[in-house]
Amino acid sequence: MIHSTIGSAGHLLVIIAFVSALVATYSYFKAGMANTPASELPAWKRFARITFYIHLAAVLGVVFSLYWIIGNHYFEYHYAWKNSSLSLPTGYTISSFWQDQEGSFLLWIFWNVILGAVLIYTNRSWEAPVMTIFSLVQAFLTSMILGVVIPGLDLKIGSTPFLLLKEVMPDLPIWKADPNFIMKDGNGLNPLLQNYWMVIHPPTLFLGFATTLIPFSFAIAGLWTKKIQEWIRPALPWALFSALILGVGILMGAYWAYETLNFGGYWNWDPVENTSFVPWLILVAAVHTMIIGRRNATALKTSFILTIATFVLVLYSTFMTRSGILGNASVHSFTDLGLSGQLLIYLLTFTIVAVGLLIFRWKDLPSDEEEVSTYSQEFWIFIGATLLCLSGFQILATTSIPVYNKIAEAFGLVLNLALPVDQIGHYNKFQLWFFSLIIIVTGVGQYFWWKRVGKNKLQALYNPLLLALVLSAAVITLQGVKDIKYIVLLTASIFAVVANGSILVDILRGSYALSGGAITHIGVALMLIGILFSSAYTKVVSINNSGLMISRSEEFTQNDNKENKENITLWLNKPEQMGDYMLTWRDIRVEPRHIPGYISKSWVDLIEGDFRAVALRDIVVDEKKYYAKGDTLEISPENFYYEIEYREPSGKIFTLFPRVQINPRMGGIVSSPDIRRNLNKDLYTNVNMVTNPTAEPVWSQTENFTVNLRDTFFVNDYVAILDNVVRTEQVEGVSLGEGDAAVKAIIRVLDKDKEYVITPSFVIRDRMVARKPEVSNDLGLRVQFQEINPQTGQFSFAVNTSQRDFIVMKAVEKPLINVLWLGTFIVVIGLIMATVRRFRDFIKMRDKENANAGKQNGKRKVQVV
Repeated sequence: MIHSTIGSAGHLLVIIAFVSALVATYSYFKAGMANTPASELPAWKRFARITFYIHLAAVLGVVFSLYWIIGNHYFEYHYAWKNSSLSLPTGYTISSFWQDQEGSFLLWIFWNVILGAVLIYTNRSWEAPVMTIFSLVQAFLTSMILGVVIPGLDLKIGSTPFLLLKEVMPDLPIWKADPNFIMKDGNGLNPLLQNYWMVIHPPTLFLGFATTLIPFSFAIAGLWTKKIQEWIRPALPWALFSALILGVGILMGAYWAYETLNFGGYWNWDPVENTSFVPWLILVAAVHTMIIGRRNATALKTSFILTIATFVLVLYSTFMTRSGILGNASVHSFTDLGLSGQLLIYLLTFTIVAVGLLIFRWKDLPSDEEEVSTYSQEFWIFIGATLLCLSGFQILATTSIPVYNKIAEAFGLVLNLALPVDQIGHYNKFQLWFFSLIIIVTGVGQYFWWKRVGKNKLQALYNPLLLALVLSAAVITLQGVKDIKYIVLLTASIFAVVANGSILVDILRGSYALSGGAITHIGVALMLIGILFSSAYTKVVSINNSGLMISRSEEFTQNDNKENKENITLWLNKPEQMGDYMLTWRDIRVEPRHIPGYISKSWVDLIEGDFRAVALRDIVVDEKKYYAKGDTLEISPENFYYEIEYREPSGKIFTLFPRVQINPRMGGIVSSPDIRRNLNKDLYTNVNMVTNPTAEPVWSQTENFTVNLRDTFFVNDYVAILDNVVRTEQVEGVSLGEGDAAVKAIIRVLDKDKEYVITPSFVIRDRMVARKPEVSNDLGLRVQFQEINPQTGQFSFAVNTSQRDFIVMKAVEKPLINVLWLGTFIVVIGLIMATVRRFRDFIKMRDKENANAGKQNGKRKVQVV
């Protein structure tokens, strides 16, 4: 049965959400206009508030409808079929909600409407102008999922997630045979996204994007109502909150990349990564200028510019990632759903309105009577904000190369500009120097901010500078840092830690609530130290000393055979020396649901495309029996874990399980690392090439051998010896009854440094002969016991060979990477403290203003009486 009601309801609610957003925009606009009669203002505001709440209810209804479709596996809907499947656990079913464009837009709409409701409740004095902007943004966003076609114009507005599969794919032959056909299962979630970070990272990132609208709305409201300076007080805590949430979202994405992707790091300067990072940089610069914006006219103007730029850059990043422009430049970008025109209108509308209003009000903005002194707090904040903006501009200028090509193409020109081949090297070349300067400014600026230094009074900086130089010299010597640019970044970062630490100690003697800035700066400095060592001093330990080329593919031969030199080949159960470690690939494992850890792939027979398996034996883990032989169990989809045993020189053993996914959508086989975490370094291991674990082995033509006991014969490159033939009472997969007989041959196979035993069986059952072959994956051999000649005492065997199972793996050590993660934790703590402090200050001032307004209203009432 096709569940058409829930889809129709969802689509109707989208239309209601869109219309109510437009009505709320107009109503709030009227409530905020100076020429609206005072007697009508309460009515307009009340009507606008009711309309926005209707919008909120409609949005929640849309979210519920889409979740209902996905959660109940209504695969007649294209969105559910494309992004989810029956095999997904609950967490990943939730993730499939925002895997595609429509769902991610809806997630953004959801956060915006929640934030709007919070603003209505907490800040009534700014409600009308701020919510005008909010409601207009909601109208644009809901238009993206509207999915309606204007009759006569053939103009499509938005792309709805509530289309049936046969509406999206009307040409499938199945509809002619059965118009009500429903797919039994969906495509499922991209396996790379089946990670716990992907359950929390996108909602956090989109909450960060949504929060950038709040300071933007206050800035526009301030220009609109001529509250040129007053807007900063309510906007600043939200700007800090936005910097916190957006920063955490970006860091979650970096950690997901570190754990899941195989490029060996956490930041690849991918264009989509950059389009979220640049708005965050500008937002951080805006926060710093807003702090002094109420007492410095230049800072006030800069705050307007940067706050507007932050939101416009969020819109620009949305346009870039969703218009298809970055389709060939980034693996993270969405395909174009025909929304490019709407996205461009969205971007241009708010850019033109915001910039136009700022220009219109520019003459009303105050000016400074004196130039800012080099020794003032303001000067160092300006320097820091300028460096952050320059850093962001360099990233944006390069990331936008595909946009330049598109603009030229629109005018009939061909630029053919290309993004840097070595994008990591390109961006690092600039960003290293920018952040060296930025981190120095955080240290020096704190001394000026707290007035520990001033004109003709710089002595307080000498001690932290001297201590930083001594500590830097020690670290440079111990860690062998020789590159001048790394020496500069390291010294600058250590100076920032020492200088901010010194200030922090003084602050904590007074009020810890004021320490958010110093803590955040210390965290950033530690992050830079961690980034420096974990990136620049990564050590490859999987050096190929065999003298043999692993692969002639371009991936392995480019850059002077880099990957051929930095990968090693492991054969199943054959130890191999790698640096200080003795490595052995032990097994291929799968991840069953409802069972802790992994189990051997040989324990189960995988059902193709079903994410289930049949147990080939009793499955016992930690002395607990979970399944009996023949039971069906659920398996996490498409994932195989390669059990690699590391033996240290001391004899200590640990095991890593790098993952391989059979993922046709991502080019076939996609690998993900496993990480051994130590206090001073991580050992990062990933498999780059495997024999396909789902493919049946390709056996050679049969070779027959007839031998006597103790005879030696040659199989492929191995020496084999028939040691014995003995009677057996058990043959796997064969039940023996009374009168049946079975024997097994004991064949020793000698490899270079190891001996293997193969035991094929010969069975006489119900007067019929059965031959049970034995397969050795370690050797790539299949041996079948063919005949017994009682007259000659000879035994015949049929032997087939295949490619031995192997893996090609890479292992690198990332020193001091925990300093990076420690720094991120400290940055988050510092931003939380700063945000809480500014919210408390705002609430205290708001309540004081409300109390004064109440007294004034009371006086007016008395006078009227």
